[in-house]
Parts: sequence; C-alpha cells; structure tokens
Amino acid sequence: MRSEAWRGELAGELARGLPAGRIVTDPAVIPGYAHDEAEWAPYGTPAAVVRPRTADEVRHIVRVCLRLGAPIVPRGAGTGLSGGANAVEDCVVVSTEAMTAIKEIDPRERLAVVEPGVVNDHLRAACAEHGLWYPPDPASSPWSTIGGNVATNAGGLCCVKYGVTRDYVLGLQFVTGTGELVRVGRRTAKGVAGYDLAGLMVGSEGTLGLITEITVRLRPAREPEHTVAGHFSSVVDAGRAVGAVAEAGLIPSALELVDRHCLAAVDEWKHMGLSTEADVLLLGRTDAPGPQGELEANTMLACFEQAGATYAVRSTDPYEADALFEARRLAYPALERLGPVLTEDICVPKSAVPGMLARIEEAAARHDTLIANIAHAGDGNLHPLLITRPGDEAAKRRAQAAFEDIIAAALELGGTVTGEHGVGLLKRDGFSTEAGPAVLALNRAVKDALDPQGIFNPGKVMACQPERT
Repeated sequence: MRSEAWRGELAGELARGLPAGRIVTDPAVIPGYAHDEAEWAPYGTPAAVVRPRTADEVRHIVRVCLRLGAPIVPRGAGTGLSGGANAVEDCVVVSTEAMTAIKEIDPRERLAVVEPGVVNDHLRAACAEHGLWYPPDPASSPWSTIGGNVATNAGGLCCVKYGVTRDYVLGLQFVTGTGELVRVGRRTAKGVAGYDLAGLMVGSEGTLGLITEITVRLRPAREPEHTVAGHFSSVVDAGRAVGAVAEAGLIPSALELVDRHCLAAVDEWKHMGLSTEADVLLLGRTDAPGPQGELEANTMLACFEQAGATYAVRSTDPYEADALFEARRLAYPALERLGPVLTEDICVPKSAVPGMLARIEEAAARHDTLIANIAHAGDGNLHPLLITRPGDEAAKRRAQAAFEDIIAAALELGGTVTGEHGVGLLKRDGFSTEAGPAVLALNRAVKDALDPQGIFNPGKVMACQPERT
C-alpha cells in the first residue's frame, strides 16, 4: 500500500503535464475504471485514472509513472472478459476512450489510421462510405474499441474466413517501457525488414507498451451474404455439422452456434421466439459472389441436413437473416441478466469441435453447473458460459472447477486456452500449462526487454512474474 504522500506526488506530477480535465477525480466514477467484465477476476483500487487525448500526453503519463514506480493499466472500453484491464493496487489506469480520431482512410492503399479509442463499428461504418470493409468483428463491436481489439487480438463472427485482428494491423505507434514514442510496422503492401514488432504488440494485452495509433489494412466491401440456418437437437449434432462443412472444403464467412440456454435468454429479453423452434441453432453464411455463392450455400445446407438437423433452410429474407445473427450477438448480455457469467474462450481444431462440446456437457453435469454455449464454431473457438446465482458461493466454486476442467479438455484435444479474449488474469495458469517452462521464459524475456521496469499491466498474462527492484 502506497502512502498518501506518494499518491499526492503522483497526482501532482501527472497534472503538471496535462490539460485540465484529463485526470478523473470523482470518487463515484473511479470504481467504474477498476475492472473489465470478467466475473470473479480480482482487481485493486487505482491511485489515479487518466484520459489522455494525444500521444504526447500518453508519453508524459508513462514518464511520470517510470519516475515514481507507478504501475500502468491500459483500458479501452472495458468490455474485456479475462480481467486484462483490471486495476492493480495503486496503479494509474490509462483510458484511451477520448482518443477517438479516425485520422485517415486511404481507398487506394486500402488502409486506415485510427486512434485506439475508436469504436469498432464506427470504423466499419466510416470505411463503408468509401466502399471498404474492416473485417474483425467481435460480438462487442458496437462498444469495443480498436485499441482493446488490438490488445487482445480480437476475432469475431467472420474470422473463420478473414482472420483475426493481427491479420489487419500494418503498423502501430506506442510508448515504450522507457518512455519513448515509437512507430513500428509499415504502410506498404509488403515489408519484411526486421522483427515484426507490430505483430508482437498485437495480443500483448497492454503488457509491453501503450498504443497511441494503429494503421489497419482494409478490404473491398463484400457482396450480400447467403445465410443458412439449422436447428439441432444437441450441441454435439451441431458440432458434427461443423465438421461436415469443413470436410466439404467450404470456408464460410460465418459459422455460429447458439444453444437452447442462450436462445431462451434472448427470447426472455427480446421476445424473438427462437427457443420455441430449436434446441441448438447453427448459423452459416457465405459471401462468395454469383453462382459460387449459391453453390456454397446449397452445400452448407446439405451438410446441416446430413449431420442430423431437425430443420434446415436457406434464408431468403435478409432482414430475417440479420435478426438471427443479432440474436447471436445478444446472447452474452442476455445471459448476464440471469446472474454472474464466467466466460470461457477455448479454441480447438475444427475436427475436435463435436468432442469438445461433449466434454463441456460432461463438465456441466459433473460440477452441477449451468453451462450455455455460443461459439464461432467454424474456426473451433467455443465460448461456454458458466452461469451461477448471485451470492451462491458453492455454485461459484463448482463453476470455477468446471472452468478449469474445460481448459484442460481443450489442451488435451490439441487446443489453446484463448482464441480471442486474451489470457488476462483468468487464464494465466492455463497459459502456463499450454506454453511450458521454456516458452514462458521466452515470453518473460520479451517482457523484460520492452518493459524493463515492469510497469505495464503487471501480473497479467504470465503468473509469477519476477518482482522488479
């Protein structure tokens, strides 16, 4: 615990280099910056919350924290689900929410330059005005920011075909662990000089530096998609349909699974009538143009039927199709209305999807825990949602045990502990198991090189980081 004198010195040093209004002082507001949306991930009380607007202001904040030994916890919109933005005691939370400029959209080079506080959907809308498209689309895209997406290497619904955030980051500007403002990466279509430091920063969860600007690759706008919907009597049957789509050689533009618990929660909230029609809903899309799109949609429909769909159809109404995908995006907030939700984010090989879904059901039964399932099923990224009643500590312990069993099962099936939410606090032990001692040592060496004083997001990603003296 730091002294009041130290906190006063920190506040004074920060204020001397910042315009008025950058530092949050309202005690009713500060707690809202202390954690993200990860249930049960621990968090401390920040010594200060700062909302810079420029890269120079960010550099000033970092240099003050270096001088006084204050930890820095970067924060975007706070929509994370792993505890990666959770405050540590007496840290400085640096919120990029006011850094919202879309500085450039270049249709010829197909790139955009943005500040980290730009909301994902806002960038997509701005690109659409130029006939361009930014593909990464996490379910939180109406609220999450590009900076946060970069920090966790976020994915989304269309990433089964188009890849995750790292595939679209060309360059970055960030403040280093020595207080320097640097640029890495490129604006050119090709570039292989030196180590890929921009790629290294993507997915680093704020542990290596503070990002102040991002240059992203864009794609041409797509043709309208064909949508296929299938109803299944179990998640395992739906998983078999996912395998059948892969075996048919299709690369859908989306392939999403929503189980009966999610459908019921969305119905209770939005009255869409989905849970009366299906125990499990599998939604597929293809954006291939012309006859190829027709062929792929028909092939996907046949895969659903052959895998045991109780009902499968190609949607001819674009509004109905969009409503189905909107239900998928609403699943998590709908479940949150029922009680605390502990969110998993494992990813397994596509061939292992049916087996992994079965293992999730076994974990639910073994630990007497309600587990709902939503999934980017087409790329094996599954999101089991463990739901408990508020204040039920026994249920919480059971859910945590199921959480650990699911991670272990994913690793046994050749998977990974996170596909897009990041390691943060909740997956540190799982990441240690997945990586092993030698790879953990490499990660720590990178951390030490880029953040020699260990001030950036300490305690996240890797457990048992050595203390700095």
